[in-house]
Amino acid sequence: MKLRFMGTGTSLGVPIVGCGCEVCRSSDTRDKRFRSSALFEVDGLNILVDCGPDFRSQMLREGIGHLDAILLTHNHKDHTGGLDDVRSLNYIDRRAAEIYCEPRVLESLKREYPYAFASPRYPGAPEWHLHIIGDKPFAVHPNAEDRELVWVHNVGYGYRLPDGSVEPTPENNIDNAVDDGRGVRVFPIRGIHGQMPILGYRIGKIAYLTDFSSIPEEEFEKLRGLEHVTLNTVSYTPHHSHFSLDQALQIADRIAARHTWLTHLSHTFPVHANFSEELLRVCAERNIHSDVQPAYDGLVIEA
Repeated sequence: MKLRFMGTGTSLGVPIVGCGCEVCRSSDTRDKRFRSSALFEVDGLNILVDCGPDFRSQMLREGIGHLDAILLTHNHKDHTGGLDDVRSLNYIDRRAAEIYCEPRVLESLKREYPYAFASPRYPGAPEWHLHIIGDKPFAVHPNAEDRELVWVHNVGYGYRLPDGSVEPTPENNIDNAVDDGRGVRVFPIRGIHGQMPILGYRIGKIAYLTDFSSIPEEEFEKLRGLEHVTLNTVSYTPHHSHFSLDQALQIADRIAARHTWLTHLSHTFPVHANFSEELLRVCAERNIHSDVQPAYDGLVIEA
């Protein structure tokens, strides 16, 4: 299995519009950071974590043309702002987008994308199949198993029936995710983002955690035996809703995955090459039980 970093920047991305600092002016492609997102590639399935405003550019850059699922960590716009762009996959794949999220995130989507839930739905609105999740493991299945969408001019999408007629898609295509022993098993990891409960995800020996400022004690058991873990950090100094670098290093040492990758990085850190060297030195000085490095857009790791 693989994890592909689709974006590794903060909510502003890097470079920041209007900023002339060394990092924002860097010519190193590893310093060009879209908003944070990652793609699990496992057992032939493409499982995207978060769908921010750079979704379209990320998919085109990586040459990804199919998704089996989108897992949302929380409802902030830098993690959900690209969901309208799944319309292209609706059209090309002829499938509804399979989106997994908590109830509070669903309620936010209803407010931010009312046209996707309207009845009758605006022709051309994105087709989403929403699965409600919580702290329990759930399974993701190949999207190709679902019925094919059919586009009807001036009407929108429907499902072709055996008699040739077209059945409208459901007005509220929402159900509860289940762990049925098939497909790819996903383990949610509970985290706190400031005061907000959010989720990270573990599949196999890779865990992806972003936008955490703390991890409840009982969640660490779910993070044992990892080959790779991704942790967020936005600055050297304490932050109200993200790990500082020092906090991220402490968490990395406790989890003790073979490799720790830092994401959601801001321009306050040095250029990638210098930051990488700094982390090697600091981890050696502190005897941290993990190889800690900054991730970058397009990086692919395997386990």
